[in-house]
Order: sequence, then structure tokens, then C-alpha cells
Amino acid sequence: QVQLVESGGGLVQAGGSLRLSCAASGSIFSINDMGWYRQAPGKQRELVATVTSSGSTNHADSVKGRFTISRDNAKNTVYLQMNTLKPEDTAVYYCNALVSVVGNSRVYRTYWGQGTQVTVSS
Repeated sequence: QVQLVESGGGLVQAGGSLRLSCAASGSIFSINDMGWYRQAPGKQRELVATVTSSGSTNHADSVKGRFTISRDNAKNTVYLQMNTLKPEDTAVYYCNALVSVVGNSRVYRTYWGQGTQVTVSS
């Protein structure tokens, strides 16, 4: 019913920048919080940043001052601008969204994208 599709990952040198995008589509009635998570090899998935429907943001301490989350509600899209990238930022980045669907608008469910690889070389 709902699909999240990420784009924008790739290979970049340390100190460089990337911008990730995640577009939600399907039978969407409303989207509450949206967020980005990442998972490095051999590690658990961790929170990177979240943004509420009104635009309030939260960033993990490890990315504060370097990454910025934003969203375009008209496009059902969340972005992650990543600057001053470090090798330790290398991971698969996943977006998620808390979504209610047409026909069941009072119930919110979390949906995940398929992930996009970000690799930062030293």
C-alpha cells in the first residue's frame, strides 16, 4: 500500500557531501514522523535523524553540525543533507515514515525503504 524509495547514495571521499532523498507513495492519507537510520557492517541499525510533520528535527550526536534532515510535505519526501562526511559514516541508510492510509486513517504504521549504500573513502 505504501512504498518508500531512497536515492542519492554513492561513493564519496572524506570531507565530501551527499544528499539522500526518500519519496513515499501509495494510498497515503497522512504522514507523521519521518526519519533516517543507518546500519554499518556488523553493527545494529541506529538512528540518524528524525523530523515531525511540523518540521521539528532531532539529530544523533554523531552527526550534529554535519547532517541536516528536512522534508517536503507536498511531495511526501524526506531528505538528508550530509556534509563533511567521515569514513565512519559508511553504512546502508534507510528511511522510514509513520503513515496512515486511505480507508484506515486513524491507524499509523511504520514503513521502511529498501536502503541506499553510502561509502566514504579515507
